[in-house]
Amino acid sequence: MILVDSSVWIDYFNGYNTTETTELDLLLGVEPIAIGDIILTEVLQGFRSDKDYQIAYRLLTSLTIYDLLGLRMALKSADNYRQLRKKGITIRKTADVIIASFCIENNLPLFFSDKDFIPFVKHLKLISASPTT
Repeated sequence: MILVDSSVWIDYFNGYNTTETTELDLLLGVEPIAIGDIILTEVLQGFRSDKDYQIAYRLLTSLTIYDLLGLRMALKSADNYRQLRKKGITIRKTADVIIASFCIENNLPLFFSDKDFIPFVKHLKLISASPTT
């Protein structure tokens, strides 16, 4: 099972040809793919067209969907953010901290293109499923 971040999904639905979107195309239907509730929100809220929204909705809700937060994960996410801050690293989005922390705690590889996840790979043992990291 691989959790795919919104950074990859957004490029995928926008039709961008990147290393990550090409890899996602190869993984769909072959490898078990998951999405988190926060990621689902990030991706779906960006659609302007109802038709495109419905296409994405059908695809994304057919995947395994994880509830990424709760008390335990909220506390772990805060701890992970603090650990990185002590190293002089600031993560820009709280959602990225939650997503990375969930993956770390559940030994779930994360497929991403957002560079904010790299410190989690380097310092907190996030497993990267991204071809470029």
